[in-house]
Amino acid sequence: MTDSLSETAFAPHEALARDLLAHAASGNDGSHDLAHVLRVFRNAMRIASDEGGDTRILAASVLLHDCVAVEKSSPLRSQASRLAAEKASGILAGLGWDSLETAAVAHAIAAHSFSANIRPETLEARILQDADRLDAIGMVGAARCFYTAGRMGSALYDPADPLAEHRALDDRAFAIDHFAAKLFKLSDNFQTEAGRLIARERHDRLKTVLAEFIDEI
Repeated sequence: MTDSLSETAFAPHEALARDLLAHAASGNDGSHDLAHVLRVFRNAMRIASDEGGDTRILAASVLLHDCVAVEKSSPLRSQASRLAAEKASGILAGLGWDSLETAAVAHAIAAHSFSANIRPETLEARILQDADRLDAIGMVGAARCFYTAGRMGSALYDPADPLAEHRALDDRAFAIDHFAAKLFKLSDNFQTEAGRLIARERHDRLKTVLAEFIDEI
């Protein structure tokens, strides 16, 4: 299977993964690769086990939520989830999905993005948004933050004012500015109770990462 990741990792939706994994990640962004898709899938199934929902719709939404790659620094970044939703609709139609199921997946994908600012109207959309955001906080979220900063050519921090106490936050210039600019805000906006419980734990881990980073510098 693609990049040696087997569809069996997506049990009980192996057949769906077999159809969709080839479309699941595009480009060479290691923060939005198949490993990310698998983590989001596991988050989503964990939340759905408490919240319910149609896991087939949810699994398809997870597998295709990053099927269009747009770099963080691109002016099209806010359109990424809409572009992915459009591409996903075409993929699913080609596989014979009916229009209602396809629309459900497309909405979940379009609404999952922080920058798209689209309200998730279905349970599956709320779960996908939570599952994806969980991967942006905690230890993995910190790792992804620094990885993305490297791709963008950002510095780790401003040595004169690391915590931006006397300047405006600039997370394009300094990696740790992204913690306050975005990452610390995510845990306040989870859509499901199950997601909120996990988010609180990961938010605390993220705060620890920053505190220990500041201590070391």
